[in-house]
Amino acid sequence: MKKLLYGLSAIPAIGSLTVINKVEPFVLGMPFVLFWTILWVFLTAIFLLIVNKLDPANKGGE
Repeated sequence: MKKLLYGLSAIPAIGSLTVINKVEPFVLGMPFVLFWTILWVFLTAIFLLIVNKLDPANKGGE
């Protein structure tokens, strides 16, 4: 599960910006490439939060 989430957070770094590098369509008033970048910033943070919660090393108390 953790490897899947790590992999999902790496999708934009693999070169997908070269595929979606278009000005149109506009999403929420932004060019698509800007929307894509901002979307992945938030999704990466969510994926890393989930991985942090699933990590058995974080289960123990101090």
